[in-house]
Amino acid sequence: MDEVSNTPGRVGGRVMSRDGTPITYERYGEGPPLVLVSGALGTAAGGRALGGLLARRFSVVAYDRRGRGGSGDTGPYAVEREIEDLAAVAGEAGAGAALYGEGTGGALALAAVAAGLEAGAVAAYEPPYSAEAAERRRQVGVLLGEGRPLAALDLYLADPTVASGPRPRVTELRPGGAELAHTLAYDLAVLGDGMLPERLLARVHARVLVVDGGASPAWTRRAALALTAALPRARHRTLTGQTHEVAPHVLAPVLEEFLTEDRESAEAA
Repeated sequence: MDEVSNTPGRVGGRVMSRDGTPITYERYGEGPPLVLVSGALGTAAGGRALGGLLARRFSVVAYDRRGRGGSGDTGPYAVEREIEDLAAVAGEAGAGAALYGEGTGGALALAAVAAGLEAGAVAAYEPPYSAEAAERRRQVGVLLGEGRPLAALDLYLADPTVASGPRPRVTELRPGGAELAHTLAYDLAVLGDGMLPERLLARVHARVLVVDGGASPAWTRRAALALTAALPRARHRTLTGQTHEVAPHVLAPVLEEFLTEDRESAEAA
């Protein structure tokens, strides 16, 4: 592990994925291992608020998915490489690490477990499996294929599932935000055709908590309920008043309760 941060309470490191791509991460706290998997345009830095809250009970690892932050971006891209990245980070976090993913990050976490990654438990916030969002994703993919990543990013940011209220345009993003536009293609690949991958989900035998926001669009709730039904060992939870941009202080105790319960159940078995 290479140290990349000396900030008190936060330790940075780097792990090599199977194809040699360096993946950077941040670690918080002590306790059972938990890996945070970001959604579209997310980075390890985006997990600091949630990670800080969960660090009271867990050893939390947030990482930069390939093509983001300090991580590499070895081509050609394949979802299998992202699964290998997550496996490498989970191995660094500790045996049987739990996983929490937001948006497409939740879909990636579930795909990794279906592919054989052993996880103590999985929690996912609004993985966007739905026909309602398929057309917008298709349009984003077309713009990316035409070599227009900024236009694709603008279209993505206009998606009401990203958050309630008006979204910023590319020109209003914080410095460096537009540099992640090309990684939207990676999230589209993780989602495939966007429909619920029932055969894949049937192979997820870890306990799963599927969470959505009560103020998110109605189709998001339908997608969360369908996902819960398709998983062998899952439960569903709606957080009143929350949108796709869930508040860390609302989410943290829900995750803590689920993950602690899961660990206590495993130890009692």
